[in-house]
Amino acid sequence: MITVLIVDDHSVVRQGLRYLLEQEDGIEVVGDCPDGASAMAAARALAPTVVLLDLFLPDASGLDVLARIKRDRPATEVLMLTSSTADEHLLGAIRAGALAYLPKTAGVDDVVASVRAAARGESRLDPRIAARLVREVRDGGPRPGPLNLLSPRETQVLAQQARGRSNREIAKTLAITEETVKAHVSSILSKLHLSDRTQAAIFGLQHGLVPLGEALD
Repeated sequence: MITVLIVDDHSVVRQGLRYLLEQEDGIEVVGDCPDGASAMAAARALAPTVVLLDLFLPDASGLDVLARIKRDRPATEVLMLTSSTADEHLLGAIRAGALAYLPKTAGVDDVVASVRAAARGESRLDPRIAARLVREVRDGGPRPGPLNLLSPRETQVLAQQARGRSNREIAKTLAITEETVKAHVSSILSKLHLSDRTQAAIFGLQHGLVPLGEALD
């Protein structure tokens, strides 16, 4: 069962998301919160699989709440749901550990699919947002990093992550088992001191493991 915590200061948004998600098999909304303080307490107490988190809250920055939730509950995945389209908010959310960044104009199917993907540790970025991440990588240029810490196979897995592929797709491409892929992903995150596979994918892009023209394939 995928358990979900909804955090938004607008009651109509919380109620609407709760109603829509509870119509889905295998998803249970375990709570909803109107502010950052209650969200952090609920995340600790309820240990949800996924948090849908608004960027703008009345008592705290959504980014600060995101960072606190990821610090307290690393296994909980966070999806940012907001009307902001500013690059600094997008990149700040991803860097703070958000698995995806959904505009509030996203359709119901997109939200549900993103929640299910997050529960699997996978990211479904809106194509426009993914394109802006690629532009950020291109404009900022590659950053030096400890790629030499990775084994050749781990480097291959990281490159596949940078292409946005799931564990199952990586396993098929590299002709290895999905369990082996999971082990490599865990090792990559540990060696590179990254919190989740989205950060790993961005790291791979930043370090040139995938030509930018292929990043959205």
